[in-house]
Amino acid sequence: MNEGTGQPDLRDASRGERLQKVLAQAGVGSRRRCEELIEAGVVRVNGGVVTQLPVWVNPAVDEIFVENQRITKAERHVYVLVYKPRRYMTTLDDPEGRKTVAELVKHPSGARLYPVGRLDYETLGLLLMTNDGELANRLTHPKHGIRKTYRAVIKGRLAPEDVGKLGKGVFLTDQRDGEADGARRAGAVAVRIVKRDRERTIIDITLAEGRNRQIRRMLAGIGHPVRKLTRFTMGPLKLKGLAVGEWRELTRDELGALRRAARGEAVGGVRKRAGSRSGSSKRR
Repeated sequence: MNEGTGQPDLRDASRGERLQKVLAQAGVGSRRRCEELIEAGVVRVNGGVVTQLPVWVNPAVDEIFVENQRITKAERHVYVLVYKPRRYMTTLDDPEGRKTVAELVKHPSGARLYPVGRLDYETLGLLLMTNDGELANRLTHPKHGIRKTYRAVIKGRLAPEDVGKLGKGVFLTDQRDGEADGARRAGAVAVRIVKRDRERTIIDITLAEGRNRQIRRMLAGIGHPVRKLTRFTMGPLKLKGLAVGEWRELTRDELGALRRAARGEAVGGVRKRAGSRSGSSKRR
């Protein structure tokens, strides 16, 4: 106890978990985001504002508030794979009234799920949604280089020299507040030609970074605008067994491989073990 106050000493490491970890487990955000909220003075524990770390709390007995909303015990983490259709926003709501991916997933737990990264309005394919803020932050952080593969149907016949340009990385203009803010080379990508004729080319393109509309901008920049774009892998995850608009929970093996990828460990193919929970029920 703090002398004279009757309050427990939040600096006592034997009390329980670090405050930012408890907040992250409750779905507030990544640990780094939770640390920022603490430093901003919007987190209270047992009536007192906490602005300095480290702090240890016991969520079973301590009253914890973030921006005047009480934090309860951590909800079960949910991990959902969605086959995003075209013309859906990768957000929870849209001020223009367009359909969002949140409308596709009505999980029985009632958990509020957030998209991990983005797919643009016209792009289809694999999208991960979860309430695990810490894992989401790791998967989207550039240093982990989580690779994503897309199948693009593009206009015209892609020449070998164009494949070389994409492999080296194309210069793209950055935008800030609606205005050009210099240009920098996009990261190198891996390109595999699937089919090619005079009118169109189908390619698989793999990249580790994810700048805004990067693939569309790169291909338009070399004279081959995209007609259709579908993401079908994200790290160890593959878009299998789903129709457009459907979703399913990750299998235990998929989740394990994803966590290893988020830690920067090499991940091979996902091997399904006998007796593991399949999570294969499809939902619309």
